[in-house]
Amino acid sequence: MARNFLKLAATAAMAALMAASASAQSLIRDTEIEETLREWTNPILEVAGLNPNDVGLYIINDPSLNAFVANGQNIHIHTGLIIAAESPGQIKGVIGHETCHIACGHSVSRQRAAGVAMRPALLSIGLGILAMAAGEGGAGAALIGSSQQFAALNFFVHTRAEEATADAAAVEYLTQLGESPRGLVEFFEKFRYQEVLSDARRYPYFRAHPLASDRIRTVRQLAEDSGMMDVQPTDREVYQYQMMRAKLIGFLDTPNKVAREYPPSDQSEPARYARAIAAMQASDIETSLTLIDSLLEDEPDNPYFWELKGQVLFESGRTAESVKPHKRSLELKPGAPLLLINYARSLNARAEPGDIEAAEGALRKALIAEPDNAFAWAQLAITYEEQGRRAEAQLATAESAYSVGDIVRANRFAHFAVQSLEPGTPDYRRADDILMVTDANNPDNRDMYRRRGPGFSLTVQ
Repeated sequence: MARNFLKLAATAAMAALMAASASAQSLIRDTEIEETLREWTNPILEVAGLNPNDVGLYIINDPSLNAFVANGQNIHIHTGLIIAAESPGQIKGVIGHETCHIACGHSVSRQRAAGVAMRPALLSIGLGILAMAAGEGGAGAALIGSSQQFAALNFFVHTRAEEATADAAAVEYLTQLGESPRGLVEFFEKFRYQEVLSDARRYPYFRAHPLASDRIRTVRQLAEDSGMMDVQPTDREVYQYQMMRAKLIGFLDTPNKVAREYPPSDQSEPARYARAIAAMQASDIETSLTLIDSLLEDEPDNPYFWELKGQVLFESGRTAESVKPHKRSLELKPGAPLLLINYARSLNARAEPGDIEAAEGALRKALIAEPDNAFAWAQLAITYEEQGRRAEAQLATAESAYSVGDIVRANRFAHFAVQSLEPGTPDYRRADDILMVTDANNPDNRDMYRRRGPGFSLTVQ
């Protein structure tokens, strides 16, 4: 029993060392924001010697200021950081810092550091268990409770050098691109008492000790030595940032907060964008559409304004009207997977002659680009069902479930599909593959099936 408790406590302590898992938080998908961040990130990745196609970039819906690398070559950025930053350069500085953690191999070294850091934590846990066994429950609990902080303190000793390396690398990457590293300096100075890069968990020790001051001085000196401090962001970058920030605030903040940030007196495009989104969120559809139409008067070829208009119409129940703006967004941004899915969803809902077939074509294109998009698979299941193609609809449902990790549901619908699909066809083989990897007899899957309870049965009638 003591051994099991020790293992459990050690696991909890190790978890405290790592950045927050993106899988435990909601990810934001948006073509406009993703393309802006990709446009800024890819040149940095290339300068660092990385292939942009190999590096994932994820936006996490979280108000805290954080960015980190996790699960391999994947950069995660919190919405709170994007909103709190004050310029494109500040976000680029953060991206450059995180890029080094990948290019400099810090993921591997941090795993080793975590192992070393756990040693005193495990000792603390062991002493706590002995104290509890000796009748000193309070002392034992205190020792066990402090184990996570011991581990964290030791872990950060090992990683401070890596943070300094990442700071210097970010300055170098931006300098090579002919861009100013001022943003990284400004970001550090703005949040000088909160080291926000890479490590999601904060401890009072680090808030009480001005560790960030050393980093600020070093980064500022490197930035000034680069000779690029006074290079200004382009008008395009400033516009992209303002629109991205306005969009996030419009969707994520309350209407009152949006009104304070972007009062009616502010008639700029970002302000009207944020207010249009906030009005949609508040079900004030006519106000939202009026603001969107004013934006389209200024920029009739902006695909994201058309996308938003289609979304407002669809979500207000005007599905037939939503098809045209979604189609226009695709004409202006051909092949964008999320825009294809929006268009297909409106076609599925309108269901006029030819709509279902057009929706199928759009969804197939989207799934070529994003084969793991669960929502696209779910919409494709609707198009198949509307055409009376039940087995293909069942396979698409299995694909959707598998994409979100629901292996029990994926297995069930794959079972349904193989009963009707023609053996030897690509669809049959795919359904059979899903059956194999989601098999309840696979040891890796047993916990998932066990959580469904003793009454769950795989028997297909």
